[in-house]
Amino acid sequence: MNSKRDFFRLAGGAALASLVTPAEARAPRRAPERPNSLADYFPNVVLETHDGRKVRFYDDLIKGKVVAINMMYSICTGICPTGTANLKQVQQALGQRLGKDVFMYSITLRPEFDNGAALRDYIKHYDIQPGWTFLTGKPQDVDLVRRKLGFVGDTEAIDADINQHTGMVRIGNERLERWTMAPALGSHRQILRTILELT
Repeated sequence: MNSKRDFFRLAGGAALASLVTPAEARAPRRAPERPNSLADYFPNVVLETHDGRKVRFYDDLIKGKVVAINMMYSICTGICPTGTANLKQVQQALGQRLGKDVFMYSITLRPEFDNGAALRDYIKHYDIQPGWTFLTGKPQDVDLVRRKLGFVGDTEAIDADINQHTGMVRIGNERLERWTMAPALGSHRQILRTILELT
């Protein structure tokens, strides 16, 4: 499975249908082969956690798990602070389920600047409690993960402008192959409800 459309088809559900572009909606429909699993779609690149651990994106972070993933960067003054505040409330509401039933990941959009130390400073600045993992990596690997998760702008110009990055949370149950999104700037209750609906 190599295309965004393949991911949306495999993930299923009306929530993902709204992410298909108008050009894709007008394209003639074919019946492509169904991929074996999301392992055929998601890259298994090596990323680094805020505490310096090397992890593989598919094998270590999402395989068989319920996950909530957002994109951020440490010096963001736009949507990141509000999104982080909402996700902190989600983390608190999950309590003991975090790290057991549900895994939260934030991936930097500026891996060339946001090393482990910068991410730890971000965690300290926002008083984020243990159990929520922040990630960096090689810029090309982070960008590949970002695109595969569907965190892309409507146009190339918007996509290239880091100040206009998406304020969404990708939520998925890899084992059940169910994926959706929730707005990071909306109610934390909505994000939590969306996560729990997939557990």
